[in-house]
Amino acid sequence: MSDRTVEAVVFDVGRVLYQWQLSSLFEKIIDDPARLRKVLDEVVTEEWHFEHDQGRELADMVPERIALYPDYADEIHAYATRFNETIPGPVPGSHALVERLDANDVPLFAITNFGAEFWAGFRPHERIFDRFRDIVVSGEECLAKPGEAIFALAEKRFGLPASAMLFIDDNRDNIDAARTFGWQVHHFNDAGSLESDLSVRGLI
Repeated sequence: MSDRTVEAVVFDVGRVLYQWQLSSLFEKIIDDPARLRKVLDEVVTEEWHFEHDQGRELADMVPERIALYPDYADEIHAYATRFNETIPGPVPGSHALVERLDANDVPLFAITNFGAEFWAGFRPHERIFDRFRDIVVSGEECLAKPGEAIFALAEKRFGLPASAMLFIDDNRDNIDAARTFGWQVHHFNDAGSLESDLSVRGLI
């Protein structure tokens, strides 16, 4: 908590506003537990997925990965074509907080590590983002958290100094980076804890 004034709230998306697990897709299509473990631990990993978050195109990533793991072509194609199934739904309670902040006329923004192609297939269906004034998407900018450049870009686009904004993220590295770059921060664990912080700050 900080006694500094907060003029805007900046959300992360994955695991703050929306649940995200690669296993949510692959548990539907893989019956063999050993194969499922192999896919999640080695073939379609979060580390590999992060390349798309950083701006690499699926047209490059997918054939490259299939060449490396030809026996898992079906799963790799499923990742590319059924990504929304890795997002089972909102994080409980988070959308209600967005709505309350918006009702109080608190400016809302987001910085998300999200591949550009996947964002294009996800964003149009999610009306909660209509409440946000701007969203910086890593894959569109070829910049990703926790790098300083994406935070600097967000500060410029949002039109406020970092010190005037509260950044909310579940990832400790991103939180530590934002704090270093001058942002106020909340390390997200659950909506109840965030609600308490926002209340103490007088935002809801």
